[in-house]
Amino acid sequence: MSKTALLFAGQGAQVVGMGRDLAEKFPSANAWFDRANAALGYDLTKICFHGSDAELTKTENAQPAIFLVSWVAFQLLKEQAPSLKFDATAGLSLGEFTALTAADAMSFEDGLRVVRQRGKFMQQACEATKGGMAAVIGVDETGTREVCAQAGVVLANLNCPGQLVISGEEENILHACDLAKAKGARKAIPLPVAGAYHSPLMAGAQPKLLAELTRVKWSPPAVPVISNVTAQPHGAPDEISARLVEQVTSSVLWEKSMRHLLAQGFTRFIELGPGTALSGFMKRIDKGAQMLNVADVASLEATVKALV
Repeated sequence: MSKTALLFAGQGAQVVGMGRDLAEKFPSANAWFDRANAALGYDLTKICFHGSDAELTKTENAQPAIFLVSWVAFQLLKEQAPSLKFDATAGLSLGEFTALTAADAMSFEDGLRVVRQRGKFMQQACEATKGGMAAVIGVDETGTREVCAQAGVVLANLNCPGQLVISGEEENILHACDLAKAKGARKAIPLPVAGAYHSPLMAGAQPKLLAELTRVKWSPPAVPVISNVTAQPHGAPDEISARLVEQVTSSVLWEKSMRHLLAQGFTRFIELGPGTALSGFMKRIDKGAQMLNVADVASLEATVKALV
C-alpha cells in the first residue's frame, strides 16, 4: 500500500493573485479567506489577491498569506477528493506550521495568528541586523560547509542535491559567494530577501515566538509531522514548541526530511500552496516519487483526477 505525504509551501512562494481563482470558484474557499480576515482583524485577502508585490513580500504579510492559501488548497483537496488518506505532513520553514495545523496539532486560528506574529518578529530581527542569504548551486554540502566556515556564515537550507542556501551578515555572504565560485559553483547568487533567515542573526525573534507558542492549545498530531530541525517526526506538544523556536535559527533539513519519508515507504507527495518549489526539490531527490500539487483551480483539478 503506497503512503501519501502532504507538503506545505514556505516563504518565497508568494505571488500576488494567489488563491483568487480558488475563492472565485469555490464558496468554501471564499469562506476560509473571510474567516482569516476576521481572525486577524485586517484584510489579508486583499493583500493576497490585489496587493502590491512589496506589500505581499513583507514577512509579516507573506507568512500568514502563504499559510492561508496553502490551508485553502488543503481544504479544497479534502473536499474534492474525500477518499484521500494522508499518512504524514511536512512543510518548508513557515510551511511546518501549516503542516502541524493540517495534522490537527493546533487550530486554524492559532496557526494563522502564530505565523503572523512569527513574520513580525522575524521582520524586526531583519531590521535590527544587516543580513542576507544566497543560493549555492553545484557545490556539495561538504564544500559549502567549508565555504561557510571560511566566510563566517551558516548553511540555512539543505533543499536537495546541488541546491543549498547560505545565510549570515551581508558582507560575509558576498565573500562566501566569491569563495563558492572559486570552488566551482555554477551559481552563487544573493537572494532578494529581507534578512538572514535560519541563522543566528534571527535569535531576537526566538523569545517572542516562544511567548506566542505558549498561548497555543496544542494537541498530539494525528499523523507524523516532520521537523525541519531534526528531519524526524515531532514529539509531544511541549517538544513541538521547542523545535519551532529552534527552527528560527537552525538549518532547514529538507532533503533529509524527504529521504526519511521515502525510507518509510512514502511514494506519493502532494505540494499544497503557491508555487512548485517543493516538487522541483523532490525531482532532484527521487525522480521515482509521484509528485502532485494544488496551487490553483487547474492544479487542483489535475490532482483530483490523478487521485481517482
